[in-house]
Amino acid sequence: MNFKRFMPESTALRAGSALVLVAFLAACSGSAKPKPDELPANPALMGVRQAWTVRIPDVQFPLTTDVSGDTITVAGSDGTVVAIDARAGREIWRASAGAPLAAGVGSDGQLAAVVTTGNELVGIENGKVLWKQKLSAQAFTAPLVAGRRVFVQTADRSISAWDGQSGRRLWIQQRAGENLVLRKSGVLLAVGDTLVAGIGGRLAGINPANGTSRWEAPIAAPRGTNDVERLVDLTGSVSRYGDTVCARAYYASVGCVETVRGSLVWSKPASGADGVSGNESFIYGTESDGSVVAWRRADGERAWQMSRFKNRVLTAPLAVGRSLIIGENTGTLHFVSREDGALLNRVTPDGSAITVAPVLAGNTVVVVTAKGGVFGYRPE
Repeated sequence: MNFKRFMPESTALRAGSALVLVAFLAACSGSAKPKPDELPANPALMGVRQAWTVRIPDVQFPLTTDVSGDTITVAGSDGTVVAIDARAGREIWRASAGAPLAAGVGSDGQLAAVVTTGNELVGIENGKVLWKQKLSAQAFTAPLVAGRRVFVQTADRSISAWDGQSGRRLWIQQRAGENLVLRKSGVLLAVGDTLVAGIGGRLAGINPANGTSRWEAPIAAPRGTNDVERLVDLTGSVSRYGDTVCARAYYASVGCVETVRGSLVWSKPASGADGVSGNESFIYGTESDGSVVAWRRADGERAWQMSRFKNRVLTAPLAVGRSLIIGENTGTLHFVSREDGALLNRVTPDGSAITVAPVLAGNTVVVVTAKGGVFGYRPE
C-alpha cells in the first residue's frame, strides 16, 4: 500500500499548460431547494464524547484531510497546514505553504504535500517547507503521499510523481483534456503496488514506478449531448475493502472495481455529488436530495434508504462501528444506524458548516468546520 519499492523514470514536461474550463456544479438546476423538514428531538441513543479541539484558519471550501495511523493532517484555505496527534489532540507541527490552497493535504504521517492556487506543489516535513514545484495545471484533488513519493492529478487529466525529499519530478502521464472537469476532489489512492486514480468515469490502475497504465474499469459512461450532461468524474472519498475499491461518479452512479485485474464488479445508478464509505457488507452514500443509501457490497442492490434528511446538504458518510457519521452545512453532525439509517444522536461542533467528510484516526472521529474548528469525537 505504501509503494515501498520502485525505480523513478524521468519524462519531459509538456510545453505549455492546458487550457481547462472548470465547472463547480453543486446541482444542475439553479432553482432554490425546498426547505427541509424539521428534525425530531435528538434521540441520544448512543454516547458521543468530544475528546479535543484544535483551531486552524477558516476552511472556505471542502479541503480534504489525510490520516496516517494516529496522525491527521489538516489544512486551512490560507495555506496553513497542521499535523495533529489524534489520540490527544496535540499539535505535532504547524507550517505555511506560503499561498492559499486549491486542494487538500496528503500525508504519510511524516511528509505532507499541498497544492496552491498558483499551481505550486509544496512538500512539507516536520513543519518546514522542503521544496516547491510548478504544476502544468490547477489541481483540485489532494496529493497522495506514499513510499516517499508524491503523486498528483491535475485538472488537465495528467498524473505525475515527484520525489518526496528533493521535489524532482519522476514521471508524468498525460491524457487528452476535456472541456469540463469538476472543481472537486477526485480519486487518488494506493492499493497494493498499484496507483489507482479516477479519470473521467473510470478507475484506472497505474504502475507507480513509471506511470504506465495497467488497466481501466468504467464505473460510469458519459451520456447526453453537451459537456455538462457528459460530465461523470469520479469524486470524493472511496470505500476500499481488500482489493476492491468502490467509488461515486458525479450525479451518475456508484460502483465497485476489483483492482488486481481491473474488472468492474457492479455499477448502479445514483444521484449524488460526494464520495462513499463502507465496510465488508455495505457501501454508504448521501444523495443530492439528502437521502442516505446503503448498497450491498456484493452486488450493488439497495439494502435500505433513509429520507429523514431530505433536502439537506450533507457530506459523504463515515462508517464507524454501528453508526454512520454525516456532516451538514448547517453545522450539525449526525449519527445514524448503519443497519437501517435510524437516528442515534447529533452534536453541533461550533455552529459553522461542515463540508468536509468526517474521517477516522485511530479511535477518534475527526471533523473540520468552515470556521477552522478541528474536533475529535469518541463515539461509544
